[in-house]
Amino acid sequence: MKRIKRPKRHAYIRAIIQLLFFLFFPAAFTTAFSAVKNIFMQMGSGIPLVWSTFLTVFLSLCAFTIVFGRFFCGYACAFGTLGDAVRSLYVWICKKCRKKPITLKVGKKPFYLIKYLILLLIVIFCFTGIYSTWKGWSPWDVFSVLRAGNWHLNGDWVGIVLLLAIVVGMAFCERFFCRFLCPLGAIFSLLPRLPVFSVRRKQENCAKGCAACQRCCPAELTLPEAGSGTISGECFQCQKCVNICPKKNAHSGFGFVQGNTVWFTVLQAGILAVVLILAGV
Repeated sequence: MKRIKRPKRHAYIRAIIQLLFFLFFPAAFTTAFSAVKNIFMQMGSGIPLVWSTFLTVFLSLCAFTIVFGRFFCGYACAFGTLGDAVRSLYVWICKKCRKKPITLKVGKKPFYLIKYLILLLIVIFCFTGIYSTWKGWSPWDVFSVLRAGNWHLNGDWVGIVLLLAIVVGMAFCERFFCRFLCPLGAIFSLLPRLPVFSVRRKQENCAKGCAACQRCCPAELTLPEAGSGTISGECFQCQKCVNICPKKNAHSGFGFVQGNTVWFTVLQAGILAVVLILAGV
């Protein structure tokens, strides 16, 4: 029996985890972001903040992100999974047609700042009450409605057009929405993160001239040096860099807790699933 190589094995495990979260926790993204909108709507209207399931889910995901990094973005977010599926389908079609897939390399700056601008505008619109008057323009709300099986989208044409534009971007640029447009990702990227589970490397152990980890990174990041306090908030914890490293030099965790093992990835997914269930998703 032919043994599956480590990178492919981890890719299969990741795809399975993403599918399970997409099927059983599709509302995690919209539920968490609804808390952000509700907070500023209540503040703007002078209403005392009310604890809700939305807020519980949001704070739970924030706490999880502080400990494990943006694992939710890389493995459990329905929008992120949609982006990976669209990109994979596009690449597969190109291969079948014997054509080279188009891959947009746009770099990190200044485009990644767009998601912070979107978050700021949403906060302002919620605080001033404008957001509640704009019905049918939110692409993530449209996606949530479609994912729930409701195809009646009367008056949601702006949101539909924006969602279609995002899907097109997902095909040509890996993690397009997550990198440049996601307001919830903007919040997660600003959170402090414990260095324990961040991916890093010992550069002295790297093969000379090797840049495989950077080339495969959806966010076009360079791995920080082991022991460095630098942790990029743009990392989705997809661990592609870990699996492509020819010398197995990229890793997370410490001691026997190494993030480059399949079991540890499954363990994180299990912890996240429990967190979401307890939070009420």
